[in-house]
Order: sequence, then structure tokens, then C-alpha cells
Amino acid sequence: MQTNILNTDTICAIATPHGMGAIAVVRVSGPEAISIVSQLFTQNDLAFDKSKIVANKAYYGHIVDHGELLDEVLVTFFTAPHSFTGEDSAEISVHGSVFIQQKLLQVLIAHGCRMAEAGEFTRRAFVNRKFDLAQAEAIADLISSESEAAHRIAINQLKGGFSKELQMMRSKLLEMTSLMELELDFSEEDVEFADRSQLKALLQETLTHVDKLKDSFRLGNAIKNGIPVAIVGQTNTGKSTLLNALLGEDRAIVSDIAGTTRDTIEETLNINGILYRFIDTAGLRNTDETIEKIGIERSYKKIAEANVIIGMLDATTSYESMLSSAKDIRSKVDLSNQQLILSINKVDTLADQGEALLGDLRLDLNNDDIMVICLSAKHGFGLNDLYNALKHSQPLAAPNATLVTNIRHYEALLHASESLKQVQQGLEINIPTDLISQDLRQALHFLGSITGEITTDEVLGTIFSRFCIGK
Repeated sequence: MQTNILNTDTICAIATPHGMGAIAVVRVSGPEAISIVSQLFTQNDLAFDKSKIVANKAYYGHIVDHGELLDEVLVTFFTAPHSFTGEDSAEISVHGSVFIQQKLLQVLIAHGCRMAEAGEFTRRAFVNRKFDLAQAEAIADLISSESEAAHRIAINQLKGGFSKELQMMRSKLLEMTSLMELELDFSEEDVEFADRSQLKALLQETLTHVDKLKDSFRLGNAIKNGIPVAIVGQTNTGKSTLLNALLGEDRAIVSDIAGTTRDTIEETLNINGILYRFIDTAGLRNTDETIEKIGIERSYKKIAEANVIIGMLDATTSYESMLSSAKDIRSKVDLSNQQLILSINKVDTLADQGEALLGDLRLDLNNDDIMVICLSAKHGFGLNDLYNALKHSQPLAAPNATLVTNIRHYEALLHASESLKQVQQGLEINIPTDLISQDLRQALHFLGSITGEITTDEVLGTIFSRFCIGK
């Protein structure tokens, strides 16, 4: 990956999804990008004059190699530093034939390009300071976003909202660290350049901000990958029927035989711009059947991991049985971090008794944090009530709020929080200034590692290797 840092090579790759389509775009970047593409590009059977290039303008013409016409194309030239990578670049739009795409790459390589590595275009943009590391990772998130909410978070991070918050915190801590280290140079004079009360206030402010960002990871990661919703309950309460009704297809096997679902089944569904990951679980009951017991153990695990739990209750059983099942499900849910939606299923068998059941159950459960709805998964009744309950189950952040979605960022914030707490403890017990300064530098290191102000080539290689080739 050394070539990535030096930016000495001219690289090329297909920037659009692989396969056949109406058009495809081949991206070229590096010191010889404009020269190489200009050699292959003709207009009206005449060689293209690269001295007359207007940056960011699309030119119509043909790609010709040794007199052989490859395709009619549109070429857009970008001159450094006003390009995605910060280098001279060109993008060639060709017809989407797989043969044309591969042939064009072969021709470019024959004229001095090399194939780009995974994420190399974005890595060059980072090296050329077009954006920081957090923004570079936001590009990958933007490409892979599957919902409006995930798209909004990625756009906010790409615009630099997250980075600005980190830079603000780092600048304040850096100023304090500098003053404390200045004290070390005058240790014999016993002077304090850093006001301790001011430092304590700044630490608390920064720690609160860091912890807020750290704690947002649970929601941010859920929105990015799909908010996990576990459908749980006893056997034959209609869990699989509900999953099929939500998806509009027979994804899970439905049977009157108890214990049909032996393992968890997961499917995603976009509801009003938010991606949900529904998990159908094995029915909860006492059993001696080995395989079913494993499925039930996995059900408990999925309950613990889910943001939302839909507890299925069977309206055809006695009220006492439903209430007991509801309490059992509630006992397995952490209501401080998870949302519980109790769904009284099969209400189509109850005539007009559904509303009365709702009232009784709400009264006996005596918890306003638990939502209770009626539905018939078999006939699709009450699904809108379930959608509304899901919509209100997540305290989604404001449109421009910063949510952490990246596990690397979360871990860095966690370590930064621990270092800041060490500084707080050190100030309380009045430990030597050099030890406090060391913990401050640790916090600065972890915050800086998120944006790439402090990083290693190994870390960069790991991050950008996850990108697609043409990005």
C-alpha cells in the first residue's frame, strides 16, 4: 500500500456496480490521468487537444486504441486539486457491456495505468486532505445505506458534523494539555499555568459530550444495520405468521404443531424510511427436545440483543394465561434500554372483546413504558397499529443530530472516556502534573484517531480495504 501514500501511480477502476447495465463509469486518477485518457480520446476522428480542456466539463467522443474503435463515450476531466482524489482525474462513461468495461481497463493499463486497490481512490482523497478519516468512512456508509435514516446519518457525517464536534473537544483539551506541560518546564518555581477549577469544568463538559456520543452508538448502529426487533412468545402464538404478514410473503413455516420454529429467522423491512431487522424466534416453553432447547436459548439471546421486543400473546387462551405470558416476557426485557410491544394476536376470534382485553392488560401490567396492541396476523388486522407502535418505540435523533454508527469510533470514544475519568480522579487526589498530562494526551490520541489526525498505515489499510474497488 506504499504507492497509495506516495500517489505516484495513475490508477483506474470501474466506479459503477459490476455487471451489465445501460452505462458504466471508469475512473482514472493520478499524475498521468489526463494525458493517458487524452491519448485514447478522439472527437470527430481527430485527436483530442488536452491543452484546451475545461475542467468539470463533459466531452462527447470516442475511445480509440491503435486505430480500433472501442466505444462512443462521455469523458469528464478534473484537474488537481479540484477532484474527488485531489489529483488530476478523468471519468469515462461507456456503454454497460461487460466486454467494453474490461477492454477499456486493459487499454488503460497498457498505456500506463494500474488497477486501483480497494478503497484507493478514497484513501488518496484522505491523504490529499479532501476530507478526514471519519468523513471517508461516511462515504462507505452512504454507499451502503438502505434507509432514509441511515442515509441522513451518513450525510451528516460526510458534511463533517461529527468531525467538528471532535475537533472542538480536542482543541480545548490540547490547550489545557499544553499549559500543564508548560508547568513541567517550570516545576522548580511551583507555578500553575492551568487553572485546576477551570480544568475540572472543562473535563466534565468534554466527558459528558464524549459519553453522549459513545452512548449514541446503540441507536446509530441499529439504524445503520437495521433496528433489531425480536418477535417472541410461547409456541403457536402466531410469531411466524406475523413475520410473514409483515414481509408479505411466506418466509417462515407456519404450523399448528408446537415448536415448528427451531432457530431464529431474520429479515429486514423498510418502514417509513427506517430499516427494521425482524427476528422470528423459537417458541418459549419447557421442553426436553434437544434441538428445540437450543432454539429457545437462542431466543433468549436475541431478546437481550434487540432494541424492540414484540411479545406475542394468544387471545384464544385464558386471560390468566395471557397475563402470565406477558409478565414472563416483561421479566426478560430491560425496559430502561429496550422497548416492549405486547401484541394480543388472533383477536379475530374474539368478536368485540379485544378492546376490553387491552384495557385489562394495561391495568394489570401497570407500566406506561409498555405498549399493548391488538392484531390478527393471519388476516392482517392491526398491522398499522403495530407500525405506529414501532415508529414510536425508538427515540430517533433530530435530523442533524450526530449518531455514532462505526464500531471503531465507538471503541475510540470508550477509551477516551476512560482516560478523561482517569484525569478527573487524578485531579481529585492531586497526583503529579506529569501523570495527569499523560492521561490527557491519551484522551487526545483516541479522539484524534477517529478523524485520522493520529493513525498508522496499518489502520488505514484495514479501513480502506473494506471499500469497493472503484471507490
